Amino acid sequence: MSLESEAGLAGDVLPGVLSEALHAELIAFRRDLHMHPELGNQEFRTTAAIKERLERAGLRPRVLAKGTGLVCDIGLAEGERSAVPLLALRADIDALPIPDTKTDCAYKSTVPDRAHACGHDVHTTVVLGTGLVLADLHTKGLLPRPVRLLFQPAEEVLPGGALDAIEDGVLNGVGRILAVHCDPRVDAGKIGLRHGAITSACDRLEVALDGPGGHTARPHLTTDLVTAAARVAVDVPAVIGRRVDARVGLVLTWGRIESGHAPNVIPQHAELSGTVRCLDLDAWRQAPDIVHAAIDEVATLHRAKSEITYVRGVPPVVNDKESTELLRRAMVARRGRRSVESTEQSLGGEDYSWYLEHVPGAMARLGVRRPGERTVRDLHQGDFDADEHAIKVGVEMFTAAAFLEPNGV
Repeated sequence: MSLESEAGLAGDVLPGVLSEALHAELIAFRRDLHMHPELGNQEFRTTAAIKERLERAGLRPRVLAKGTGLVCDIGLAEGERSAVPLLALRADIDALPIPDTKTDCAYKSTVPDRAHACGHDVHTTVVLGTGLVLADLHTKGLLPRPVRLLFQPAEEVLPGGALDAIEDGVLNGVGRILAVHCDPRVDAGKIGLRHGAITSACDRLEVALDGPGGHTARPHLTTDLVTAAARVAVDVPAVIGRRVDARVGLVLTWGRIESGHAPNVIPQHAELSGTVRCLDLDAWRQAPDIVHAAIDEVATLHRAKSEITYVRGVPPVVNDKESTELLRRAMVARRGRRSVESTEQSLGGEDYSWYLEHVPGAMARLGVRRPGERTVRDLHQGDFDADEHAIKVGVEMFTAAAFLEPNGV
């Protein structure tokens, strides 16, 4: 089957075009997930809903060892090993601990302080829909290769549920893995692609500062802990910026600072927490030592004792060339060359990167902005929503990839 035309191919050249009936069902499925968001490692209802729909399609999903998330093979009998490496499609299924602030939305979250504000409900529905289409094609003898569906829990929980999924054997027999992530800066009907790093490393940092405390009338006799905390907050990011090449993008940003209870009492304890992000893999590996040294230097200058908790998060997602090209070809085959645009590397973190430490793969940015809409509903904000046309786009791209993927990786 020759499907290489750079001019773009009509959607009916490849099997796997999504029917209107299934598209409507998938939209309803996504809205149900959106109304019932669950946090990482608590996605029991979500897991059950995915499992039930896959089983109704005649598939045999397996729930992951910790009780949430699933893996499901299409085109293989139970216990059968594939003669060729599997193509895996990954979705993340957890939500965020923030309130849903949308107005006039019939499918707004029904769970207080929980929302699918990162689009994981869309990712899940895209991979589910792809599985249903491919399962139907398999029954008709049209599926060219086995495909594995992976519904991963706890992407938002550092260092990410991907590590547990890998330990559970989800990559056994896999030769390539693909994923999408919603992007509200890209119009629905399009994807953004980038060869190389497309996200950044992301770690979590907790700092505790201590001193003897005292009266605000006599700061010279004690450790002025509020000033020490303020200097750590301001000076440490600046120091870090002078310890590495600026092009690696090593950035510390604070999200919380707490200290004190009374205006005339110098406290004995202060806390800061934030994230460390990095564009470069090698610099990320050096980041803990650089950050530790900078905090110790600034804290010591102000006579504060520091205790640092540096939690390793995720490395950058680095798209390999062949997998990126596979996604591009799949999208061009469905919607033409204008449906693919270049995207920049973001400072967001994604635990999908852990899979790419073991097998080649790529992540596409799935456009979810309503064409012509000027307001960008950004990720991790309570009013985030997606143009549901993106579900059809994602399903058809993934099904095309299953046909375009060569038999050997």
